[in-house]
Amino acid sequence: MRLFITCHWLRHAIAVVGLGLLAANITWASETDDAFMQRVHGFLFEQAQPLGEEVIIELRAPSRHLPPCIDPKPFLTNADQAPVGRVSVGVRCGEDGGQVRYMQAEIGVIGTYMIAAHDIERGAIISASMLTERSGNLNELPAQALLEAEAIVGQMTRSPIRAESIFQAHFLQKPPLVERGQRVTVEARGSAFRVTREGEALETGGAGDRIRVRFGPRELISARVTENGTLVVDF
Repeated sequence: MRLFITCHWLRHAIAVVGLGLLAANITWASETDDAFMQRVHGFLFEQAQPLGEEVIIELRAPSRHLPPCIDPKPFLTNADQAPVGRVSVGVRCGEDGGQVRYMQAEIGVIGTYMIAAHDIERGAIISASMLTERSGNLNELPAQALLEAEAIVGQMTRSPIRAESIFQAHFLQKPPLVERGQRVTVEARGSAFRVTREGEALETGGAGDRIRVRFGPRELISARVTENGTLVVDF
């Protein structure tokens, strides 16, 4: 009888300790998950906040079957995408960032964007007077919408743009400084030399574009168009 009581007490004590450890583990995991979600949420807010006056973030939690993420370092998987709408965010875990997990977020931003103040004809160079500001949910804009005036002014229209239209990247292009077939000066630069040659542009290009230039029947190079219309090859 005494042996039975002792064994029963021992099993009960083990069960209590086990439950205590399990509760501690659950509490620790919950706190770790909360810190992880807060870090990712804070990162997305920092990325989106400059775009507007109000930011709404819906973040989908990762699977609870994954191990805790120590020292999470979030990053946007597509650095060229504005942090608006459906966004994929990666998180590097551990000191060396060797473990990476991915999450989905929906980001809504109430802010301002530019629309055409009036009809704009094809081939026009956009000036500030052609723009007017509007406020709304940036999440509802097309993926290629240009929000800032700085990204629009100075560009040339590829096709006519109607009044109150949203400016999109594929509506615009850099004004050409070099035309195809044009005789151009190409400057080769190095740390201790500078050489210029004349050639024929094989493509049309604006400032910052790289185009092909021909010097002879078999000699082709790629050069960068500068603001003044000269072409440069850097070594």
